Amino acid sequence: MEAAARRVTIRDIARAAGVSESAVSFALNNRPGVSEETRRRILKVAEDLDWRPNSAARALSAAKTDVVGLVFARPAATLGVEPFFLQLVSGIQTALARSSTALLFQVVEDLSAECELYRRWWAERRVAGLLVVDPRLVDPRPALLAKLGVPALVIGGPCPGGTPSIWVDDAAAMGAIVDHLVGLGHRRIAHIAGLPRLIHTERRVRSFQQAMQRHGLTAEPSLATDYSVEAGAGATRRLLTAPERPTAVIYDNDVMAVAGMSEASKLGVRVPAELSIVAWDDSALCRLTHPQLTALVRDTAAFGARAARRLLGLVGGLPAQDVQDELPRLEPRGSTAPPVGGSG
Repeated sequence: MEAAARRVTIRDIARAAGVSESAVSFALNNRPGVSEETRRRILKVAEDLDWRPNSAARALSAAKTDVVGLVFARPAATLGVEPFFLQLVSGIQTALARSSTALLFQVVEDLSAECELYRRWWAERRVAGLLVVDPRLVDPRPALLAKLGVPALVIGGPCPGGTPSIWVDDAAAMGAIVDHLVGLGHRRIAHIAGLPRLIHTERRVRSFQQAMQRHGLTAEPSLATDYSVEAGAGATRRLLTAPERPTAVIYDNDVMAVAGMSEASKLGVRVPAELSIVAWDDSALCRLTHPQLTALVRDTAAFGARAARRLLGLVGGLPAQDVQDELPRLEPRGSTAPPVGGSG
């Protein structure tokens, strides 16, 4: 008996045309995302290969999609130790579940992989909308999302490009931290920041400089890190072994603050007598240290839930606009105190 001919697939067409599978899907479904020249070339290759659509798959793709996509382009190991992201995803999932919407979540290596995933998901009609995190100073995603026409919400904006966002006033939050430390008598204050390419990192660095200048103080350059335990410990060691070490350090997340406290202990620097420490994000980690860490407190899960509900509104046709979320409050705890000998 002669074997049945194998059905030509989108992968076959992509290989023959020298394009991605998502580009083939855009062309075959007559959707934006590829140039007219590329679309014609793909359709010609499909015709030459005698491609026929799979009626079952087409019926599924035409069905209503109750799925929201979320992609993290960060090292998985970093995400695993950051309570902020775990709480954020928990809040997103809770809000989506109440509307019977699923969360399609993936971790990728870099921004180009994230963009390709967006193209594929939208071409295959896998998602109704996207939640986008970690907006960059130079970011290809807003233009791509506008070109694709996919409903999307950026968490952590506002950002250029027109994609609506939900965000927190980092400048006001940083100002509250610096005011607290200066009020205790600190004058030599350092800032250990996160990834330098992120919009919120740049905003925190700039607002730290401005807050220090407002108090008539000189601010040393913020130290950039990848948010990891190792980076937080290394940056702390650099600061505390300098000829003129700071009397207070602000960390851009909780795990680095905990690592910084551990490093100070190794160097024989007492917290808070000789070094005050503030964590940007509060978590259980901050309350399990001794002394407990002063931190910015907010309900991150609730923030994630509000972001999810806002995206569902955009999918449903609500107008696209930026939303400023509530400001975190600074909760002083045992890790901050006046410096030994008065003003530091």
